[in-house]
Amino acid sequence: MEELVIASSPVDAGVGCWSLPSGAEKLRYGPCAAPRHGLLPVGGGGARFLLSLFGSFLSICFALKQPQVATKSFPAEPIGPLVSNSEGAYIIGGGSSGAIYLWEVASGKLLNKWNAHLRAVTCLTLSDDESLLISGSEDGSIRVWSLMKMFDSMAAAESGRLYIYSFSEHIFPVTDIVSGHGLCNSIVVSSSMDKTCKFNEHLIKPTWFVLSCYISCFPYYSDHIYTYISYGCCMHYRSGVYQRGRILRSISFPAIIDAIVIDSAERTFYAGGRDSKIYIAALNVESNPHSSYGEYIIGTVNTDSKGITSMALSVDGTTLVFGSNDGTVRVWDIRRKEATRVLKHAKGPVNNVLIVREPLHSVPPALSKRGSWLLPHSLSKYTDSTDGEVDTKAVIGHQRLCNDLLDSKYLSSQVLMSQIKELQNSSGAAELELERIKREREKLTQAVQQWKKLYQDLQNIVVDDLLSEP
Repeated sequence: MEELVIASSPVDAGVGCWSLPSGAEKLRYGPCAAPRHGLLPVGGGGARFLLSLFGSFLSICFALKQPQVATKSFPAEPIGPLVSNSEGAYIIGGGSSGAIYLWEVASGKLLNKWNAHLRAVTCLTLSDDESLLISGSEDGSIRVWSLMKMFDSMAAAESGRLYIYSFSEHIFPVTDIVSGHGLCNSIVVSSSMDKTCKFNEHLIKPTWFVLSCYISCFPYYSDHIYTYISYGCCMHYRSGVYQRGRILRSISFPAIIDAIVIDSAERTFYAGGRDSKIYIAALNVESNPHSSYGEYIIGTVNTDSKGITSMALSVDGTTLVFGSNDGTVRVWDIRRKEATRVLKHAKGPVNNVLIVREPLHSVPPALSKRGSWLLPHSLSKYTDSTDGEVDTKAVIGHQRLCNDLLDSKYLSSQVLMSQIKELQNSSGAAELELERIKREREKLTQAVQQWKKLYQDLQNIVVDDLLSEP
């Protein structure tokens, strides 16, 4: 599949789309005035549509084929950074109040909303296995969230907090976050306006229970039990895990870093600065205090741009694409260490640069005219308050290798409810449910004892008052 370069601007300059190998412009989408990290390709195997911001609403444009706006949504507050899972089943957005919103794409329902930070959310990213959400804020904090735990009110109540852990090493707003490979046990690199990049490590040790065999692949949560069915093996994961986070390294730069990327081997780290330089750091080297570039920095690249705002790395790791404040997008050959082409976007600055893959199949003409091909719903403004719970849970179907978009679809949990109930009736699930009931019984017993003590104290006070009367 051909790789495409997509770029946006904070001013109403539309979204540009170019071919990465040739540099030819494909389409220009509009209108769009996306903030930093506010441009999002959605869809597995290839971008089906773009989700961007314009003013106070979210505009969803079909990527690559239809440049016009397809759907408009009006969230409860201004949304900044956006992120979605690889299959395009969920969209997560960070609000200006510090809240995080999680929508289901198929129905447009707001599945969850929680207060994540004290100030606005500036960047979001998912771990390699997409089980963890990492968020950065204007208050300089970075927090790691378990997406499964966000729907487990009991586990959240037991821990007393929603996030797994929080880093507060930055003293100024966080500008970018990237997550390395290694599933849950990966590194997280963050940049900030304090001119530093922090390397954090989070370790999570879950407990798995193999219950039965099945041929499918989807995650599902119900009643304190997390179910993963993958490649013929069904496993249940209990929310009680051992986790910890630690700071591995801190690198100081002579300028503010607004964009960072890591190569697939996690050997080289690129940081784009406001001084128009790209700093190259090696992740697996010892500190060199005598380096002319700085500690851990092995080289720099002087560009002809006016401040680097965003960066993206090609799949093969040989091409680095970065946008700048002068309205250009530059394609940089890492091996030859030179710019191969300059893409002109607009007069305004470029604040988002993405590299996406073009889908193998185009939109059928009949469906394209009706505008109904995989058209997502408008995103809900509030969670469903009628019953206090969201009945529809998105389930991710196994992705076909042929990437046939005509057959791709979202599956609701109601479709597989019979299989899920069958799994929950197994012996392993029954043991976990029995353990949960025992914990609830212990809590209720403690509450009863507290009420008995309170009643006895009140009775003693009343008796003492009666006896003390003349």
